[in-house]
Amino acid sequence: MLFKLSMSSMRKMMKDYLVLLVGLVISISIFYMFQTLALNSDYTKNNAMISSIQIVFNVGAFLLAFITIFYIFYANSFLLSLRRKELGMYMVLGAKKGKISQILFLETLTMGIVSLVIGSLVGIALASGIGVLLMNLLEISTAGYYAFYLPAMLMTWGFFLVLFLITSTINAIRLARATELALIRAEQQNDKIKSKGIGAVLVAILGVILLALGYTCLHLLMYLQAPGFIVGAISCTIGTYLIFISLLPVLVQALKKNKKLNDSKLNAFTFAQLRFRVNNLTKILGTVAMLIGLGVGAMAGGLAFQQNVNLFTTVFHVYDMNLHDPVEADYQALKKMNVLEQNTYRYKVDDKAYYYLKEDLLANPLLISTNSIQDYSADNKPKLVTDPLPKEAYIVSASKEDKSKYDAIPEDWDKAMFTNFINYQMIEGKSVLVVDKATYEKTAGSEHKVLLAQVDDYLKYTQELKAMDERQKQLIGSITNVEAKDVYTSSKYSTYAGMYIFTSGTMFMGFFLGIAFLAMMASCLMFKILSGASRDKDRYSMLRKIGVRQSLLVGSIYKELFMVFIFPAIIGLMHVLLGMEMFSFILLDPYLNIWIPTLIFVVIYAIYYYITVQLYRGIVLPKEA
Repeated sequence: MLFKLSMSSMRKMMKDYLVLLVGLVISISIFYMFQTLALNSDYTKNNAMISSIQIVFNVGAFLLAFITIFYIFYANSFLLSLRRKELGMYMVLGAKKGKISQILFLETLTMGIVSLVIGSLVGIALASGIGVLLMNLLEISTAGYYAFYLPAMLMTWGFFLVLFLITSTINAIRLARATELALIRAEQQNDKIKSKGIGAVLVAILGVILLALGYTCLHLLMYLQAPGFIVGAISCTIGTYLIFISLLPVLVQALKKNKKLNDSKLNAFTFAQLRFRVNNLTKILGTVAMLIGLGVGAMAGGLAFQQNVNLFTTVFHVYDMNLHDPVEADYQALKKMNVLEQNTYRYKVDDKAYYYLKEDLLANPLLISTNSIQDYSADNKPKLVTDPLPKEAYIVSASKEDKSKYDAIPEDWDKAMFTNFINYQMIEGKSVLVVDKATYEKTAGSEHKVLLAQVDDYLKYTQELKAMDERQKQLIGSITNVEAKDVYTSSKYSTYAGMYIFTSGTMFMGFFLGIAFLAMMASCLMFKILSGASRDKDRYSMLRKIGVRQSLLVGSIYKELFMVFIFPAIIGLMHVLLGMEMFSFILLDPYLNIWIPTLIFVVIYAIYYYITVQLYRGIVLPKEA
């Protein structure tokens, strides 16, 4: 009998359970998808390019597990609060407390297992679609990568089953400790409006000061480093909660005191509802603001790292290719590109050194970048090296024997030579010299050449550049007796490809982690609002009885909940916009395309807002018979 009553109650609360189910399914499916990449060591070993991002997915899975623990405990606590009165009634009618606790335990566990089954299926689909998409994006073979990977599935089921068992047990214990009277009267607690005096103002000022301190620490992170990050994170967190605890009730009170605004339509009722609500919502709104900051920040950070790859590559390399002893295939590839500049420089090699011909360098001076990570501007254009080279010989890279024999080459030439000509694997400890024509002709070593070229947009020719890079690896490998796969060419393409692989994994992890954070965060806010809806029911019923139109009441609900949703959204986005500044010492433009994660957040948040309004409306304004 109790089981039937329980099933009947669950059917009535299906909408609430569906919200919880959606949050759990998102969390489980993303957790599983991360595990397929984090645990499949055989696959990553066979794909050296992706092995560097394996740790990224391990970190992502850990963060997701951490936030999921809090989400499950909070969501289950909410569902228990919704059913307190019903469970109390069962006890009053003679049901044993142990039996009801047992049913609640089974209900919670059943919900967990259902979400695990659905989440696993969705996770397999995500691993199949998104995972393969990532491989294709990175141009990595998918051989050895499986959408269904047993160790990842066992890890996912093991972690979440333990979590569901713990939460089910805690729910049963909490119910066993409650008295029948406390359960039945749970919904009869009155909303309290705390008076806000000078104390609230002082707390609000303290909150603003802490937020300013936190933002300053993040802005100066390059100088303050780890202590600055710790102080900044703690200050922002405490400051956020103080702002919501003190400033928000005062702000709502100010809205209500605005006579013109308050007397318009049903605003007096809306603001009164809001005033009742914010006192109980301040802590959860502070939490939501922080989670918005983390969720959108994870997406914005991941995207910024990936989007900055091209900027970084351009800062390090002015020339799009530097080819030692180019072959016919390289020249054929060049013919397919829009080449803006192309120069060739000769050098000789003997047992002791590399000898670059000074006259070639002076005839076609090299370009160097005027940008740096610390002082980057898109307006800074490359400059020609114009320093004169009057002496017979200069040293660029010296062996022990040659260190004191030659003058060092001027700084700009040194930078240009290191960037474009010197490969440490290739020179194998020999000196690199720049010598005049007379010295060059006396040198008995073998003659070679290096070709530098610029094209209109190197990203248009990544396939050709990749092929050129492979040929250079073969060449350097044959000189140094190193396997081609272990050769680093120091070309623009190799720099771009290495950074692109790692940052694409970071972006991938950041986006899905952010989406999971936002979905669970919005669910928590929805649960909190709905848990107090039953106490609002009488107020709406009273207004209906005195003749207030349904449309005005619905409009009041939209307006009231919009204000509840908008406050943490503003603070959370402010955290993101100001907090991204902390990446400015490692990223050239941390705000590049930040509108994309912002738009994703707005869409997710708007969906949850709309669902919350509909669920809340169903509770406080039920359809009349």
